[in-house]
Amino acid sequence: MVNIAVLVKQVPDTNSKIQISGDRVDLSSVKMDISPYDEFAVENALQHKESGGGTVTAITVGPAGADKVLKGVKALGVDNIVRLDFDGYMDSNGLQSVLAQEISSGGYDVVYCGKSAADTGAGSTGPGIAERLGWGSVSNITDISFDGGLTVTSPTEGGNAIISVNLPAVVSCDKGSTKVRKSNVKGIMMAKKAQVDVKPVTAPASSVTVVSQVMPPAKPAGKKFEGGQSAQTVAQLLRDEANII
Repeated sequence: MVNIAVLVKQVPDTNSKIQISGDRVDLSSVKMDISPYDEFAVENALQHKESGGGTVTAITVGPAGADKVLKGVKALGVDNIVRLDFDGYMDSNGLQSVLAQEISSGGYDVVYCGKSAADTGAGSTGPGIAERLGWGSVSNITDISFDGGLTVTSPTEGGNAIISVNLPAVVSCDKGSTKVRKSNVKGIMMAKKAQVDVKPVTAPASSVTVVSQVMPPAKPAGKKFEGGQSAQTVAQLLRDEANII
């Protein structure tokens, strides 16, 4: 019976149009959703439970609005949902510290998380938590086997590494061959009534200050060529401007 934690994060929908207001990102009208790689983490956590028993607890850090993400994974079959209550900016050090403290106090055997969050793309949460806990860490995991222990597959240069993992450990998940399950009507209805375990947290003093945020420069207009007589010009542009050939 394994005590499993899975980390989930609420992020702006990847199709949303981001606006800058003053020197900050304005998310007031942006649809929020679970970070895509976290979906693979949830699926792997549920499969781990189904392979030999145990419980799965989903944990997030955020304000009350993040309950939507927790109830979404509850509908998939997660047993418990926990929100570490915090509204505001928290740097990577603070986030990893409060999560590591919660994982340690919860007596978990293994933690699953996405390889990176869609909003920051830092990819530091899993390894950072493992470092704080003194646990093993494996990243960019594309496949997992639970027969006779935990064995994971991670891409390497020229092939794949097959790694046997001793628990406790943190597993950062990529897409790979994992097929994410969908919630059914019964699960959705039960999740609506689920109680979120809300815990107050105090983040360490931030070591990072966001000075300003700006949109990337607009891309220049494309160029269009027709006919075989343009082949030499196109090849030159691909080499000298696009650096493709």
